[in-house]
Amino acid sequence: MKRSVIVCLLAWLPAFAGEEVVLNTGFRLRADRHVVEDGMIRLYTGDAVTSFPASAVVAVEQDDFLPPARPVAALVLPVIVAQDPKELVTQAALRQGLPPELLHSIAQVESGYRQDAVSPKGAMGIMQLMPRTAKELQADPADAAENVDAGARYLRELLLKYLDDPNQLRMALAAYNAGPGAVDRFNGVPPYLETLRYVQKVLDKRRELAK
Repeated sequence: MKRSVIVCLLAWLPAFAGEEVVLNTGFRLRADRHVVEDGMIRLYTGDAVTSFPASAVVAVEQDDFLPPARPVAALVLPVIVAQDPKELVTQAALRQGLPPELLHSIAQVESGYRQDAVSPKGAMGIMQLMPRTAKELQADPADAAENVDAGARYLRELLLKYLDDPNQLRMALAAYNAGPGAVDRFNGVPPYLETLRYVQKVLDKRRELAK
C-alpha cells in the first residue's frame, strides 16, 4: 500500500515520442533523446543519463510509442490505494528505456508479480532484489515502487556492462540471477542449473509477451 492522489482534471499535458537506440548486439534501448560527442553517445531518459561508445550503436530510430497523456491536477487529496505491480513494471521499463516485455518477463519469472515473495536466499519482492543490491541502488525492497524501479535500473546497468558481448542479453539475465561476479568468473553464463533454467524461462516468456 502506498499514498496516491485523487485529482480533478482540468487539461491534458502533451506526450512525445522518443527514440529507440539499436546496439550492435541487436538489443534496443529506449531514450527520450541522444547526443553524440567525442566518439561517445549520451542517452537521456527522464532524469537518467547513460554514456557509452558511439561505435556500439548501429542506428537510432524514432519510437512511435506515445506514453499516456498526464492529467493536470487541480485538487489533490491524500488517500491509500493499492498499486498495480504490472503498471509499476511497465512505467519502470519506460523510464529506464527498456522493452516493457523484457522487464515483465523477469518480474513474472522472479516472483509472479508478488511483493510478498521472499526467496530462500533472501531476495525480496516483485523483482526479487537482494538486500545488498537494494542498498547499493538506494532502494527499499519492501516498497513495491522502489523495488521495481531499482530492478529496472539494475537490469539496465547489466545490459550496459555486457554491451560488447554478442550474448549481451543472456549475460545480463545470468548476472541478474547469479550475480555479475559469477558471470565474469566463468566468462559467460555460469553452468548452474538454476541459472540456465532461469535465463531460458525469461527468454521464453519474453518471446511469448512480444507476440
